[in-house]
Amino acid sequence: MKIIVDADACPQSALQICFKLGSRYQIEVWTVAGFDHHIISEHHITVGDNSQEADLKILNVTQAGDIIITQDFGLAAMVLGKGAYAMGLKGKEYRSESIDFLLEEREIKAKYRRAGGRTKGPRKRTEEDDHAFSQCLRRLIEAAITQPDR
Repeated sequence: MKIIVDADACPQSALQICFKLGSRYQIEVWTVAGFDHHIISEHHITVGDNSQEADLKILNVTQAGDIIITQDFGLAAMVLGKGAYAMGLKGKEYRSESIDFLLEEREIKAKYRRAGGRTKGPRKRTEEDDHAFSQCLRRLIEAAITQPDR
């Protein structure tokens, strides 16, 4: 089992939580990011700057039971299909039974923006977000440890 972080858009506070919990539970934390990001990590994979390159690399190194940290619903759907766990940067677990709704919502918003509409961006990260992220990651780690053959 490993924790794999889509580090292109991961806030430093969330990345530090991953390293802290990974160390506590003796789980490797892998980071994947484009070459223009400067990530200091023992297990870092640098990819090019093509739009889906980090996602493809994450998908290729993911195994059942891994925990994937990403804000990309499409990547989350694919790793769930491989038997991995997935969670967002705000501390929300992505689940097989709800991922279709999130993908559909993403498509509706993209269509709206292409037609000239405007949607709100993400709000500023708070300490509550870090707390929720930490709690969710801890819960997923413990679930992965107790259910290795998910």
